[in-house]
Amino acid sequence: MSIDDVQPPTLLPLLSRGRHGNRRKGACFMELASLLAGERWSDHPACTHPLLAAVARHVNDYTTDAGRQRLAVLIPSVIGLTSDDLHVDARIALRCATTALPVVSAQRQRAMAVAVLAADQVLAGLDGRPAGALEEHSAQTLAGAPHAARWADGFTGELSLTPDAFRRRSAQSIVSCAIKGIAQACIPDPDTVLHDLLIGAIDDCRARAVRGVGQEAEGVTVPETMTLWRPTGPAEPLLSQQRR
Repeated sequence: MSIDDVQPPTLLPLLSRGRHGNRRKGACFMELASLLAGERWSDHPACTHPLLAAVARHVNDYTTDAGRQRLAVLIPSVIGLTSDDLHVDARIALRCATTALPVVSAQRQRAMAVAVLAADQVLAGLDGRPAGALEEHSAQTLAGAPHAARWADGFTGELSLTPDAFRRRSAQSIVSCAIKGIAQACIPDPDTVLHDLLIGAIDDCRARAVRGVGQEAEGVTVPETMTLWRPTGPAEPLLSQQRR
């Protein structure tokens, strides 16, 4: 069955935190994506780039109950976005780090400054750019946190990342730390920052990703007024459960 043949159900689960055994218990962002894509129910569906899916899961989990339903209309945008290009991982990681660095608490800024340098270094290697020549946005973001930037520069002086290690470990950690830091930052509206971060990550992935055959997301539409049903089961302690 192609994605063009899939139509959203009349009633969809209300977005809620964490993993759910089935849609009667609710759904997170990526579980609804798996449903609309016609895949087996999962928060790690094959229809979406793994790091983009990680961004979606973390944004879903760290957005407040009041703001989470705004995310639902973005679900069709991630269906079919897949790629083996390491640029995608590096771009998404860099976006998360540069978004987080200006707003996270002081104790998290060092980690985010290291993340900016690491992701920028990976992109430099992919694009044949000298490692010390930062992209303009990376340089500007680091300039806004000079103490963290100086510490990170010393820390990463001997840093050497293999593409596989960056993809499997570093990028995932950057996404997780950045989104948690934004959610807990002392800023007026972290929900909007997270919402816009997810949109940006989708755009980063779309710029490089190739939609699989029969995986055209344009065939699925979820209007802003779609009906969501509330799960009848007891609420799960979802943020305390670690996602795999």
